[in-house]
Amino acid sequence: MNFFKKIFTENKKTRESKKQIPWIQLTSLNQLDEILKESDEKPIAIFKHSTRCGISRMALRQFEKQLNIDMNSVRLYFLDLLVYREISNEVASRFKVYHQSPQLIIFKNGTAIHQSSHNEIDATILGNYI
Repeated sequence: MNFFKKIFTENKKTRESKKQIPWIQLTSLNQLDEILKESDEKPIAIFKHSTRCGISRMALRQFEKQLNIDMNSVRLYFLDLLVYREISNEVASRFKVYHQSPQLIIFKNGTAIHQSSHNEIDATILGNYI
């Protein structure tokens, strides 16, 4: 019985120690204008995620696990593209970025300067743009 208690206690501790990512939910087209303005001050990242896709979930977890930068130096937006498909389409159209899922897009000075998808998503890339 102690064996099971130890396993579940460690899992609980692991969940409790998990860092909180300050995601900003991207839920309106108006926010895209704000993102462009904000990107003049600091890098902005949009993580496009499909809540029904296991690969997308795995990429999101890996991104959050890798993320090790000063959260004041970047703003992170989260886009649930199943709920907000029109925003995802506008991102692709407005910023000339081919739609993918999962996808990380980084903006600086009003321009999309990086995009990666699937297993190419790497949170350490953000550090290069700070």
